[in-house]
Amino acid sequence: MNKTVPASNAVQKSGVTKILLADDHPLLRKALRDLLEKEGDFEIVGEAGDGEQAVTLARQLLPDMVIMDISMPNLDGLEATRQIKASNPSIMVLALTVHTDDESVLEILQAGAAGYLVKNLVTDEVVRSIRAVLAGEMVLSPSIGKLLLKYAARYPTRPLSLGTGEKLSTRELEVLKLTARGMSNKDIAQALGINLRTVKGHLTDIFSKMSVASRTEAVITGLRAGILSLDDLQ
Repeated sequence: MNKTVPASNAVQKSGVTKILLADDHPLLRKALRDLLEKEGDFEIVGEAGDGEQAVTLARQLLPDMVIMDISMPNLDGLEATRQIKASNPSIMVLALTVHTDDESVLEILQAGAAGYLVKNLVTDEVVRSIRAVLAGEMVLSPSIGKLLLKYAARYPTRPLSLGTGEKLSTRELEVLKLTARGMSNKDIAQALGINLRTVKGHLTDIFSKMSVASRTEAVITGLRAGILSLDDLQ
């Protein structure tokens, strides 16, 4: 059995992103740790060798992000992601997978992952993907991103529970629709005639109201809830 390896210091540092690594292969965890610890603003706060450990450590350490292997013993990464997101929606999950077919990746995203990485690519692409997720961008390959969202729209809609007075404003809905088209913050600002800071503020409010932590989650949730339609993806 893989041993859980907590970090020596799990205290949030100013400007530092706390990351939990969850993978049943110690060598891959080491490769990821070595890669990410080169970045001055990333801190590996813990490691888990299976899904159950990942859920437990996520609740204990409250990382900003979990890099989650999908195929793990005891509890797979899909269910671990669901449990982590149910317990704390603000924790971002970046999935590691060897599967790149549309249905498999859609399942990962529906579980609550903000994006995915192909498991055999432990390169600077991992760093770029993490930074993209932190910036609220969609981490999907261009060839399947829009197709996956169209698949999501085919599923039966479910109510989106928003608190009293927490409905999306007209402007927030405009921002969400432009996000669904894959537009960057800069492009959204130009399209709506507002500044970049205002766009970021709207996205923060949208994420909070929808209990999501990324653009990908917001768009998929919007599609599943009927707030967005296929026309909004065109």
